[in-house]
Amino acid sequence: MDYTFQFGSVWAALPRLAQGAQLTVLLSLAAIAIGLAIGVLCALARTSRRAWLRWPAAVYVESIRNTPFLIQLFLIYFGLASLGLRLDPIDAALVGMSINCGAYATEIVRAGIDAIAGGQLEAAHALGFPVPAIVRHVIVFPALRAVFPALASQFLLVMLGSAVVSTISVEELTGVAHLIETENFRPFEVYIVVTGIYLAIAFSLKLVFAAVERFYFQSRGRA
Repeated sequence: MDYTFQFGSVWAALPRLAQGAQLTVLLSLAAIAIGLAIGVLCALARTSRRAWLRWPAAVYVESIRNTPFLIQLFLIYFGLASLGLRLDPIDAALVGMSINCGAYATEIVRAGIDAIAGGQLEAAHALGFPVPAIVRHVIVFPALRAVFPALASQFLLVMLGSAVVSTISVEELTGVAHLIETENFRPFEVYIVVTGIYLAIAFSLKLVFAAVERFYFQSRGRA
């Protein structure tokens, strides 16, 4: 094999890759925040005694978890457009990523809620705690503290899965990389650099999640 690596054109395109990486991070963080909110609400619904709350949440979770994210994204971007609702590619990407993240977060948070001892809830009710306080301090916070490592792993998958949104012309990191390699015809070099950028983003997010767990969940858990 006679191949000469030429990274010159890739280094010249680093500002464009940096912009793509920035969009990847922003999209991912927004989808994680929205997805976590969806996950908490749907987890509460799935553990509710009320069937009219449980069943819609179950249908949502199973529908999303058992279909490809790419198909979900196409339904949002192309499907809704055929019905007259045209979303900007970035908006469609955020909606799709949030809905997908929410379904997986639901099951993780639900596992945390199921692990809470029933005696804690009974004690809270016996002490006359208001329902919002019980939900926040006795159910949601302990559940999130118990499953945060699993949530953090899922959030990393959200960031990595954001590469799929390049298929609807979102110029995040993978989308920009594809444009660059069609211009300089150096796909190997381009994607080597992009791999390094994804690794840097992933390790940075791991540090952030570790800090959140250490300073928010563990410190408050000891308080």
